[in-house]
Amino acid sequence: MNRRKPLALTEEPGHLIRRAHQLAVARFRETHGPGVTPVQYAILRALHDRPGIDQVTLADAVALDTSTTADIAVRLEAKGWITRELLPRRQRSLSLTAEGERVLGEMMPRVRPMYEGLMAGLEPGEREALVRLLGKLTGVARSS
Repeated sequence: MNRRKPLALTEEPGHLIRRAHQLAVARFRETHGPGVTPVQYAILRALHDRPGIDQVTLADAVALDTSTTADIAVRLEAKGWITRELLPRRQRSLSLTAEGERVLGEMMPRVRPMYEGLMAGLEPGEREALVRLLGKLTGVARSS
């Protein structure tokens, strides 16, 4: 029988990650409003960085399952922000429309200040360490 004292809730990594996610989503909504979700933003960014990628590659890039990615792509297409072109073997190529580029272009100048505000309580070295450790935890390579 394990006799170790249980962790306090405030020491449980899962709980702290969930709380950090809540703070990040709240800051995102305060900054960008309710018209774009953080996941939609991630998809717009991925398509801006890699226009014409297929839905499976996009799903991998934004860490979603393919059916969720397809559902979100349908909604973004309905908003006029992306196009979906049928490829061989039932794949779809996705790209931003001019309207999608405009929406993303309006968001981008607010992204860095939003995250600087989110992490304002941390020293610069702590901010870098947090991002590095989150990248390591999630298996996401940090680009320079």
